[in-house]
Amino acid sequence: MIPHPSHQPPAPARVFLSGAPGTGALAEHVLTTGHGQWWTDRAEEPRVVAVTCGGHALLAGDPSAVTPDELAPLARHYVDTPGRFVPVLGAAFEQLVPWERMLYIHRAEAVTPRVPRGVTVRRLSPEDALALTALDPAMAWIHESWEGPSALAASSLGWVAVRKGQILAVACSRYLGHRYEDVACATAPDERRQHLALACVAGLTADITARGHRASWSCSRDNRPSRLLAWTAGFRLDHEYVHHVAGPVSHASKLTEAA
Repeated sequence: MIPHPSHQPPAPARVFLSGAPGTGALAEHVLTTGHGQWWTDRAEEPRVVAVTCGGHALLAGDPSAVTPDELAPLARHYVDTPGRFVPVLGAAFEQLVPWERMLYIHRAEAVTPRVPRGVTVRRLSPEDALALTALDPAMAWIHESWEGPSALAASSLGWVAVRKGQILAVACSRYLGHRYEDVACATAPDERRQHLALACVAGLTADITARGHRASWSCSRDNRPSRLLAWTAGFRLDHEYVHHVAGPVSHASKLTEAA
């Protein structure tokens, strides 16, 4: 597959459902923010379209129109695609692991959190870029869909729990869609079980509602802490689905990714 500029998506980008929750909002996020990458099997009249952002990928079109080698850009991504693509994905990567997921929609009031003394919970601002850069490494994934802390801070689409200038927890709109905003949150390992993430998520979901959107939440079926946090924050299960974790490529790729 060949790359397309994120601000100039291929014409068949409409193959991705508009107004979808969860990672289904990924394509709209890339269209809106410019963060992410479009891929097609050919420049003119493409038959296969993929879009990647924040370690996730959506893939659609005709699987017979692409070879395993050409799927190399999706290596080490979580791929959401119709089942008809599974055989060619399986041939493209050394491992292709199905992963059961759960998707929640915000439908209820959050439990009112109590945060420790000395902690401030507030909306994210552009001035928080440096503090986001200094996050614990275990939390750094939180700004991947924004391609870095500066863009996430500039978006102001998040809430943070702060103590003495240090961000202890953050919740943000991971994928910004036209109808849904998919929520992600992270807490510093030493600061967990203090309701900090819950407080941040509660602030963020209120903002999402005020923007006329709905909040969604997606997580692994095995991630009980995430499921519990979602429920406590007012999210309710909408449906379960499966996406695939693509391992390293099993064929030498003919593709050179654009710099």
